[in-house]
Amino acid sequence: MAAEEKVRSPCVSICALDERDICIGCQRTGDEILHWTSMTNRERQAVLENVAEREREVAL
Repeated sequence: MAAEEKVRSPCVSICALDERDICIGCQRTGDEILHWTSMTNRERQAVLENVAEREREVAL
């Protein structure tokens, strides 16, 4: 059985943290970015759900 594909990073190469420590490009926190490579797929999926929520908040 093949290894499970890693959940891909949402990075869009616009790397700058705002005053809330959230990247203006990918909407991840500095801590989420720092730990991304050591996260499990389940943890990465949870981060992507947080990213989607942050994107909805920005759109309002």
